[in-house]
Amino acid sequence: MSRYALSPTTRALILPLLGTVALSTACTAGEGGSDPTPSAASTASTPTAAPSPTDQPSASAGAPTTIPTSAFVELPSELRKSPRRPTRVAEALPTLCGNEFGTGGRQVTASAAMTLTYKKAGEPDSNTPQGMIHQTIFTFEGDGASDYLRRLRAAVKACPSYDQGGTKVTVGSKTVTGVGDEALLVTRTWPATSLNGERTGGEGAAQIAVARVDGVVTVLDDQGWEGSSGNPATLDRTLRDGVTAIDAWQR
Repeated sequence: MSRYALSPTTRALILPLLGTVALSTACTAGEGGSDPTPSAASTASTPTAAPSPTDQPSASAGAPTTIPTSAFVELPSELRKSPRRPTRVAEALPTLCGNEFGTGGRQVTASAAMTLTYKKAGEPDSNTPQGMIHQTIFTFEGDGASDYLRRLRAAVKACPSYDQGGTKVTVGSKTVTGVGDEALLVTRTWPATSLNGERTGGEGAAQIAVARVDGVVTVLDDQGWEGSSGNPATLDRTLRDGVTAIDAWQR
C-alpha cells in the first residue's frame, strides 16, 4: 500500500464532506437559472418575496433584503373591510400597455405585496366592499429606486390608452407633491357600464399611486369592487399613510 493512501476511517470522514460541497454547488447553480415569481411570504408576520424574471432581488450589503409587515400600510378601522393579506407580487402589480410597473430585476434587493380590502366609512361589515388596494414594496440598491421612477414615468407617458376586453382605457398621470421623496399618480378612465354591461354615459376611473422613500418604492393599485370605480380619497390617504409606515421602518 502507498504511504499516501487514506485509511478507512479518514475516507469515512471525507466522503460526507464532499457530498456537502457538491450539494452547495448545485444549489448555487440553481439560483442563477429560471426564477419563480416574486410573492409575499406565506405568513403575514414577515412577508418576503421570491425572485422572478421581472423582479429578481439581488444581494446588497446596504439595502434591505427582507420587508417586514410593519412596512406595509394598514387601513383605519372605519375603512377596513377585512384584514390585509399577503399577495404575490406578480398579481399585485398593475399593467397598462405592458409591464410598466415591473422592475426588470434592476438593482432590486427585496419585494413583497399585501392586499387591503376597504369599505365606505360608516357602512356595516355585512355590506359589499367598495374596493381593494394592492400594495407592492420594492427595495433597491444604489440609485435603483430613482431610476425605477424615471423609467416608469417614461413608460406611462408612452401608453396614452390601451384596450381591456374591448373597452378603451385612457391613461393619464401627474406628479404628487409633498409625499415621500417623489410620487406619481396614474389615472385610468373608461366608459362606465351598468351591471348588465350597458353603457351608462358616465365614466369609470381608478388610480395607481407610486411613491419613493429613499431606496424604497411602493406601488398602490386601487381597484373598485367588481370593475367599479376606485375611491381617490381612500387611495390618497393610504398613499400618505403608506409613506409614513415606510419612513418609520427605515429609521
